[in-house]
Amino acid sequence: MLSAFANCFRIPELRNKILLTLGIIVVYRLGCYIPSPGVNGAVLNAYFDKLNSGGGGTLFGMMSLFSGRALERMTIFALGIMPYISSSIIMQLLTAVIPSLERLSKEGQAGYRKINQYTRYGTVILCLVQSFFIALWLEKQAFDGAAVVNTPGWGFRFITVLSLTGGTVFLMWLGEQIQERGIGNGISLIITAGILSALPSAIHTMFLLMSAKTIGAAQLQPLTLVIMVFFLVGVILAITMISQGQRKIPVQYARRIVGRKVYGGQSTYIPLKVDTSGVIAIIFAQSIIMFPATIASFMPFAGFQQFAALFTRGGWAYYSIYGLLIVFFCYFYTAIVFNPVDVAENMKKHGGFIPGIKPGTHTSDYLDFVFTRITLAGACFICAIAVMPDAIMASFKVPYLVASFFGGTGILIIVGVMLDTMKQVESHLTMRHYDGFLKTGQLRGRR
Repeated sequence: MLSAFANCFRIPELRNKILLTLGIIVVYRLGCYIPSPGVNGAVLNAYFDKLNSGGGGTLFGMMSLFSGRALERMTIFALGIMPYISSSIIMQLLTAVIPSLERLSKEGQAGYRKINQYTRYGTVILCLVQSFFIALWLEKQAFDGAAVVNTPGWGFRFITVLSLTGGTVFLMWLGEQIQERGIGNGISLIITAGILSALPSAIHTMFLLMSAKTIGAAQLQPLTLVIMVFFLVGVILAITMISQGQRKIPVQYARRIVGRKVYGGQSTYIPLKVDTSGVIAIIFAQSIIMFPATIASFMPFAGFQQFAALFTRGGWAYYSIYGLLIVFFCYFYTAIVFNPVDVAENMKKHGGFIPGIKPGTHTSDYLDFVFTRITLAGACFICAIAVMPDAIMASFKVPYLVASFFGGTGILIIVGVMLDTMKQVESHLTMRHYDGFLKTGQLRGRR
């Protein structure tokens, strides 16, 4: 594997792509420290420290995770790239229910460019709405008698909306530059860079726990740290296996003779992913279950506080509802992106069939039968990964910042993006007759 990394810089084209990608990531990280005008950064940082001391289980904590903690500093990249992700998901869902968009998606590259343009428009609209409400929220916040906003009013709101929207649009452009001229998925790499930016703080916190003494003993023992490292390696291996896991449905194409030529007759397979939804199911579930707790922090009403207590991290009701939401969104997203009826019809048109299964309705029913069961296995695994940071916090007595790198949304994104990037790098290496990262076999992308 080390020789494969060394060979990456021997290919001029691949070397330029990697250097361009790294340069764009550096620009992104520098922008995460450029403050938005009119905000008292020290007061806001203290406010978020207090908010995260409760375990990090708020909607703002998730937004800060995807923005590389830029939201806590209220920089120009405070919204991160999440508005673009949300717009993409919304457009994907609308494509499945609006016939005109569905026809547009089947028009090849021209239709893809048109849908991508609609996604950009949706991103700008989401940024305008989110940044305006963030400006209103900031004007009402204070910590220890000091206001977060120095001069509230419409001037501050306009500047905040303009700076945050411009920052997200610039990030979207950076991601597209990586996609066109760099290596890997640009948007995913930007999210991954933001998540990994918290890794040095997590490592520093672990060393502080090992050195800090409580009643004559360190809070984190060396043996516990070794166990956590082995546990992390096991989690990464499990995520890799599930992300790469496929159920291959064999497909046989009938042989046709047209004139003197023979068409078809080959055998292939349909790769059904065990985990089709990936991190999207966790994002949806987290957004819904964290919303009441976040709103409750601003509502002093006793009745609302009791209702929101059901969605507070740590109780059996929270984990039950959280798990059910993840399973639901796994099936929901899978049903959106995979239509067994369309697959069966396309196979029938081209003379393909599954051995032992009649073409048409029987084929679609069989595909639905198989996909329903393998999705359940993937959904259960995603549930286990999602609640793993809470289990780490309870078992090893570490903060949420440290536990988040042993499970949850962050580790799923990091492993998945690294697999996709390594797959693209390996394709360049094998094309130039170099060895890939694996001695036997090849890496597979998530899609």
